[in-house]
Amino acid sequence: MRVVLQHLGDGRTEVADAAAPACGPHQLLVRTSRTLVSGGTERMLLQFGKASLLGKARSQPDRVRQVLQKARTDGILPTLSAVRAKLDQPLALGYCNVGTVIEAGSGATHFRPGDRVASNGGHAGIVAVSANLSAKVSDGVSDEAAAFTVLGAVALQGIRLAEPTLGESFAVIGLGLIGLLTVHLLRAHGCRVLGLDPDPARLALARSFGAEVIDLAAGSDPLREASRFSRERGVDAVIIAASTESSAPVSQAAAMCRKRGRIVLVGVTGLQLSRADFYEKELSFQVSCSYGPGRYDPAYETKGQDYPAGFVRWTAQRNFEAVLDMMADGRLNVAPLISHRFTIAEAEQAYALLDSNTPTLGVLLDFGGEDTAPLTAPAILSRASLPAIGTPRIGVIGAGTYATSTLLPALKRAGARLDMVASNSGISGLHAQRKFGIARATTDASALIGDPDIDTVVIAKRHSSHAALTRAALRAGKHVFVEKPLAPSHIELSDIQESWRESRAFERPPLLTVGFNRRFAPHVIALNKALASRSEPPVFIMTVNAGALPPDHWSQSGEEGGRIIGEACHFVDLLRHLANSPISQATATGRGDTANLQLAFANGAFGTIHYLANGARSFPKERLEVFCGGSIAVLDNFRRLSAHNWRGIKPTRLWQQDKGQTSCVSAFLTAVQSGGPAPIPFEELAEVSAVTIDLAEQLR
Repeated sequence: MRVVLQHLGDGRTEVADAAAPACGPHQLLVRTSRTLVSGGTERMLLQFGKASLLGKARSQPDRVRQVLQKARTDGILPTLSAVRAKLDQPLALGYCNVGTVIEAGSGATHFRPGDRVASNGGHAGIVAVSANLSAKVSDGVSDEAAAFTVLGAVALQGIRLAEPTLGESFAVIGLGLIGLLTVHLLRAHGCRVLGLDPDPARLALARSFGAEVIDLAAGSDPLREASRFSRERGVDAVIIAASTESSAPVSQAAAMCRKRGRIVLVGVTGLQLSRADFYEKELSFQVSCSYGPGRYDPAYETKGQDYPAGFVRWTAQRNFEAVLDMMADGRLNVAPLISHRFTIAEAEQAYALLDSNTPTLGVLLDFGGEDTAPLTAPAILSRASLPAIGTPRIGVIGAGTYATSTLLPALKRAGARLDMVASNSGISGLHAQRKFGIARATTDASALIGDPDIDTVVIAKRHSSHAALTRAALRAGKHVFVEKPLAPSHIELSDIQESWRESRAFERPPLLTVGFNRRFAPHVIALNKALASRSEPPVFIMTVNAGALPPDHWSQSGEEGGRIIGEACHFVDLLRHLANSPISQATATGRGDTANLQLAFANGAFGTIHYLANGARSFPKERLEVFCGGSIAVLDNFRRLSAHNWRGIKPTRLWQQDKGQTSCVSAFLTAVQSGGPAPIPFEELAEVSAVTIDLAEQLR
């Protein structure tokens, strides 16, 4: 399929070919007919991409503070690498889509294949969209008109927050697409509307929709005109749809309002508010969030949990429906808002126009039914030069941030032959394919596992998928490298153990390992050698300054297992490795992500893992202290190893943090190629996984 990508590193816009996305639960797979370019949002992304690194930093000061903090704790080189990786990943543009449903995922019960829908899908030939962010389009609404649904809902949500009543006077500052839609919808509400903008063409459109207008470029006094318009009372409400760094629109809106007037910000402006402006009139001020209630709520968008209409009458989806209803009965006519039309093949010209001084409003992209190829077959997008046939032929499932910033670079450094990448999003797979020279890309993980040319599967998706994919790969006779955790529950771990036993029947039984990379870090290897010469069991204190995550972060959901299973397993494995003895007892105390994990080992060693989400981010994340036979060794954030009265440990410091990712991957690939044993015995992997699941259950 064709997709429009924005490269944030250099500002380049590209029409690329990518594999079609997969349809997940509570999603629709839609074949696109038309999309609408959102001038404000997408122009801002273009300008951000073309800015220098300094310009990008100036536009996002909060991000700069995060980068500086990371540099202090992790080092300059890893921080620069992380920044470059973020900017290197292309962004799929667009969020105003209309097309035909190809497939309705489980839970999307109100839709059927063949339904015409408007959604927040991007500029791509086929999109996977949330069913709750989609609405059916009636026969009386054209595809071109339906493409305005999402922007219409943005305008409508701002109006709903302003709570208009019949006959009230409103001012709309900024008459771009959303501003003009706001004017149109306010007129449909029976309100008198005053539009403010410096562009004569936009003022003429607002006037044609029934508004009075003020030309901000003509030098007239907007406050005096607003006073006249409101019959000297002050307007009842102001909706700000402008895009500017200045705070002037907010101050101007406050001056226009009557006492107890309302101001709603739909656009983007500076927010240096004057208390006096608001205090003396008791004004209310509110920022409108996108299309309406449900937007940015994972339960609504991802899990399909709708809000009951009796309690939340107007959700994002119901706002879509309201806009489409107004189009169907002629109360909302968007045809005058269309300024340009392009085919998808001409999309780069459309964005060049958007970034020029040529006036634009509604820019439509026509997909013309190009993407009619079957969706089931993996898309072979290019053929890269590959290492010798004797090396393991690897398929990678997952192309998210961790895979592209850490795991795939480690595989490349280890000399891996990357044959295929599978991801739910064809766009992330395309990026990984290009960046790492992967021969093929697909959105069908089962096709990758079943491909006869793949002998080794690397799994780097969300935690809840690990067990099922591991079982499938083992049953197919594939070697498996799965990112931690191996499984989020005892039931799934038991299923993996059964699949492991069954896979021993293959002529060459597949190897399995988990990405427990800490034991492969260079400082840990040195520490382990030093411990081997000691007869006394060691004592460990592991401090993990994990940092707080918001409750709606994906890792916090029950199906993903939580952070103890998802991350603390690293440190259970590290202590198990250094103790070189089975875990005999494991207890946990704490609450949520802040916990004290205590481990005892069969050889008398014991240790404590302080996994803390209540610390300061400016403090390094991981610190290990080892006490043994009158000696102490300290490992700080995998960058510095120091010792007190411990012969055999030479204090060393690395230029950058090394948690052993490349060494972990290399050890596994060497074992696959040589036919030797896995770098971590399966019994040990299962033991660490089971103990970590037990610890997490004790905290619930």
